[in-house]
Amino acid sequence: MMSLFLLDLALKMALTAFIVVVISVVVERSGPFIGALIAALPTAAGAAYIILAFEHPPAFIAASAIGSAAATAGVSIFALIYTVLAQRHGVVLSVSVAIVAFFAAAAALRAIAWTPLTALGLDIAVFGITVPLSWRYRTSSPPAKFMRSPWDIPVRAVSAAIVVVIVTTISTSIGSFASGMFAVFPIVMACSAVILHLRVGGIVSASMFAHAQIALNGLWLGFLVMHFLVAPFGVWLAYGFGLLVCIGWSGGLWLVRTRRFTVWSSRAAP
Repeated sequence: MMSLFLLDLALKMALTAFIVVVISVVVERSGPFIGALIAALPTAAGAAYIILAFEHPPAFIAASAIGSAAATAGVSIFALIYTVLAQRHGVVLSVSVAIVAFFAAAAALRAIAWTPLTALGLDIAVFGITVPLSWRYRTSSPPAKFMRSPWDIPVRAVSAAIVVVIVTTISTSIGSFASGMFAVFPIVMACSAVILHLRVGGIVSASMFAHAQIALNGLWLGFLVMHFLVAPFGVWLAYGFGLLVCIGWSGGLWLVRTRRFTVWSSRAAP
């Protein structure tokens, strides 16, 4: 029994670490905007949901998606607070306060019985505030070049894997809503903030988080779509459609930005 438990934990961590490593490499080779689009995708959350699907019935997964959709508002608050503090403060203060803000938001969310409609209203209200407030901190230039140490990606991968293991292991005890809520805990974003902040400075690091505000809207949209599709189509197809929504949202933002840049370039050309 103990060997099976340890094997289960090892598989959870390996799956999560693999996903995080792939995303981390792509993010570090792109600018703040593209990095934000990728960082806003359900990486650690996706790994957590894959594992939850093997351990819980479809009804649990559908209910968890509501928790994730509502908690995305907390991720937005996390990103905004880090973005603002990183302009003038060090990485420890900036990330720590942002994480505390996320947990405070999570505690407040647990006090309310959320539905798809109320979660939708919450996200619209929160992002209606955080997106405009973060606008001034966005930059369009590529990030400064930096050398990645051998420990950067392993730290992110292991940190995310630990969070996924904790969420999936205690999911039965904390219930579906809390499982979904903590599945979107921004561990990958927090680890990325620490590494980027130390390498290129808070202003450049915060730029990616400021850009991520609009991209994060695709995250809660994807979870709401997943919630409604679990019952008619099953968990795995619901996962697929939810992921397509997230990718489609980020892809649409990229196309809009690319078109604007093309139009601007053509007008600026002599």
